[in-house]
Amino acid sequence: MTTAAPATTTGGAPAKPWFRHPTSWLIAATLIVYAYLAWRRRWMSDDGLLVLRTVRQILAGHGPVFNVGERVEASTSPLWTWLLAGLGTIPGPALEWLSVVTGLVCSVAGLFFAMDGARRLYAGPVVPAGALIVCALPPFRDFATSGLETGLAMLWLGLTWWLLVRGGAPKTTAFVIGLGVLVRPDLALFSIVAFAALVLLRRPSLRTGFGWLGVGLALPVAYQVFRMGYYGLLVPNTALAKEAGDANWPRGFAYLLDLIDPYYLWLPLPLLAVAAYLSRKSRILTLAPVAGSVLLAAYVVRVGGDFMHGRMLLPALFALLLPVMALPLTRRTCALLAGVAVWSVAAAGWLRVPYANLHSAVGVTDERAYWSWATGNAHPVLAADFMGEPVMRAAVDVTDATHSPAVLVYSYGEKRWYAFPTDRPYVTLAADSMGAISNLVSLDVRIHDGYGLASDLGSHSTSIPGGRPGHSKWLTAAWDIAEAGRGDVAVDGQVHVYTPSEIEAARQALRCPGEQDVLTSTRAPLTFGRFVDNFAGSVSRTGIRFDRDPRAAAAC
Repeated sequence: MTTAAPATTTGGAPAKPWFRHPTSWLIAATLIVYAYLAWRRRWMSDDGLLVLRTVRQILAGHGPVFNVGERVEASTSPLWTWLLAGLGTIPGPALEWLSVVTGLVCSVAGLFFAMDGARRLYAGPVVPAGALIVCALPPFRDFATSGLETGLAMLWLGLTWWLLVRGGAPKTTAFVIGLGVLVRPDLALFSIVAFAALVLLRRPSLRTGFGWLGVGLALPVAYQVFRMGYYGLLVPNTALAKEAGDANWPRGFAYLLDLIDPYYLWLPLPLLAVAAYLSRKSRILTLAPVAGSVLLAAYVVRVGGDFMHGRMLLPALFALLLPVMALPLTRRTCALLAGVAVWSVAAAGWLRVPYANLHSAVGVTDERAYWSWATGNAHPVLAADFMGEPVMRAAVDVTDATHSPAVLVYSYGEKRWYAFPTDRPYVTLAADSMGAISNLVSLDVRIHDGYGLASDLGSHSTSIPGGRPGHSKWLTAAWDIAEAGRGDVAVDGQVHVYTPSEIEAARQALRCPGEQDVLTSTRAPLTFGRFVDNFAGSVSRTGIRFDRDPRAAAAC
């Protein structure tokens, strides 16, 4: 009978248990601090509640749709949506809390893998370095919860990095690398760099390398076939709504500076770069995350950024920090890391964006601060918490009070709702910010937003020149009246909000081939033939755009 030899270090001495390593305690302390700081800023964004509407439809048996009878992919992250749908089968907790807690767990786990990957890279005692930036920056704390996929993106980036540094299990590594595009489409840029790093590190034969590639592409390709046949598009509907293929470099650079300048990030990042150079290890493992970060940041800058402060750049910044999440503390790096520590205290305690207390829904905004102010709740998590916002409460109240099918339209001038008659067997609600609203009304109510995030027509309309980043489209409710309504006047027989000529122009525009193709692809019954036609026409259909002005669109 043989017994296993005790684990030893490279010098032959017995290896210490993990809990006797100071590095383990430093990593654990950093994770606890980050979790605590993020939990103190827990919240649910209205966009996060958009995802939960789709989750609720899945759990109700209606499929991955926002509205019953309309196949629109209103969530950017398929993996986040289906993860929440799986967790939503757990009886008891509200979906909102499941989303908030899951996002926090993913964020903390991503930071753990990132720090442990750095520990493995330097193969010795390390101290938190880049992780201090993650703990200090308000956007990293805000979007650790929020109901959006940021936490999942951090987990994926950290795990991908950890697998590359750890070595071994190349098929598992390739599979995880391939998941990036399902977390967020733009993370495919990091996937490309990560797979190249895997090949350069392992030097497989051509056959083996293609085998790894097949493992990595299997699930993304399968989902892409599903997307093209089910939704009839190449990309999520949100990508059309935000025109993710357009370029707006000036606005994008402004968005980048909006993250860098308020926190003086030009101070800690060079210090970490010098410390990494002095502690340099594998060139491939050090440069791959940096290259992926540059690609991610360049894409966000190219498309013009977003309206949420820092959010879209967080994956790029997290990727940039991967090789320096933790660094060896030596005589040469001591002063540099001390400088980062001092900066992190200042950033966490005092550095904020200049518009943090302006509470404006124009341009780039501190989204968490805005919704905390608008709802009157320091931690709005449940959809019901958003009822403190007057327009949302009015939308829910008017929908609940509508007991027969109608098209409900809001007059921003009069600040009241009007009902228009319809022959459809359901209520159509033309809403603005609709995440909370969509979770407070019946799943049978069809909700369309002018921004186009959940609207098949709105996403294919033209943008407003110089419009708000991420919300540059606005298709008026005249289109909803024309598509689902009957006649040109409200149920009281009077003309309200839109003139009959405007509604008639929209009705005429809806007869145009492009608009008809869009509506057929999303609303016709899903037969095998419809799936094939959707798939075959997805490329051309993705490019369909019509003028947001119904009078101009009516010319086809």
